[in-house]
Amino acid sequence: MRAFEHFQPSNLKEAIKILSTKDKEARVIAGGTDLLNAMRDGEESPECIVDLKGLKGLDYIKYKEKEGLRIGSLTKLGSIEKSSIVKKKYPVLCQAAHSIGSVQIRNMATIGGNLCNAAPSADMAPALIALEAECKVQGAKGKRTISLEDFFAGPGETVLKKGEILTEIIVPKLAGKCFGVYIKHGLRKAMDIAIAGVCVIITKERGKLKGVRIALGAVAPTPIRAKNAEKILLDGSVSEDAITEAAEEAAKACFPISDVRSSEWYRREIVKVLVRRGLRECLEKV
Repeated sequence: MRAFEHFQPSNLKEAIKILSTKDKEARVIAGGTDLLNAMRDGEESPECIVDLKGLKGLDYIKYKEKEGLRIGSLTKLGSIEKSSIVKKKYPVLCQAAHSIGSVQIRNMATIGGNLCNAAPSADMAPALIALEAECKVQGAKGKRTISLEDFFAGPGETVLKKGEILTEIIVPKLAGKCFGVYIKHGLRKAMDIAIAGVCVIITKERGKLKGVRIALGAVAPTPIRAKNAEKILLDGSVSEDAITEAAEEAAKACFPISDVRSSEWYRREIVKVLVRRGLRECLEKV
C-alpha cells in the first residue's frame, strides 16, 4: 500500500471543498469495507482519501406517509436491516441489506458506500431500482437529484461529478397493495458476492395487477431494470406461461460476463430461475 494524504472533514461543505480543489486522485471513504481491502490488495492506490465518518446529519432513516422513505448516505446497512419502519413499509430493503456480508460488515458498511462503489453485484442497487428510488447529491455547484437507475455509469463508475457527494436516498411511497422479494444467488449461502441478484415487486389495486418491477444485479456492467419483462405481465394475463415468458425476456436484458464465480451462460440461466421464483412468490403473497 503506497502513501496517501488523509483528510477528515468536520462538515459536508468542507468535504466538498477538498474533493473539488484537489488535483490528486481523491477517493471518499465511509465504512471502508470495500476501498480498504482493495488498497491492501493493491487493486486501488488513491493519492488522497477523504474520510466522511465524522460528518453529522447523514446517518438517519426517516419515513413520512406522503413522502416515503429517506435514508442518509452514511446510514449503516445493519441499521437498515434492523429498522422497524423499513421492515414494515419496505421489507425488500431489509432482505437486500441482510444478504450483504457478515454482521460485522453490515455494522460498518454504509448504504452510500454500497452504491458509490458501483459494483455490478451491489445488493442494495436492484432493490432500490425496483422501488424507483432517487439519489440526492451535493457539490460545489449545488444540489441535484438523480434516478438511481441512471446513477451507475459502468463497473466501479457513477455519474457523480468531481466534488459531488451522495447525501441521501429517497424511496417513494408504495401505492396499492404491494409485495416484493430480493433473491441473491451465490456460491455460498452467506458471506458471498452475488452471481446474480433479482428483485421483483408486484403491486395490485382492487384485485387487479397494477405494477410489475424487475431489477437485476451482477448480470450486466451496471444493475439494470428488465422493463420488457415487466411489460409482458402488465399487457397480458398473469399465467404460468406469462411468468416463463417474462423470465426469458429478463434473461435477454442481461449482458453478463464469465469470471471466477460463474459463466455468462449460467448467469443468464439463473436469472430465468430467480425471476420465475420471485414472480411466483410475489403473486402468491400480494
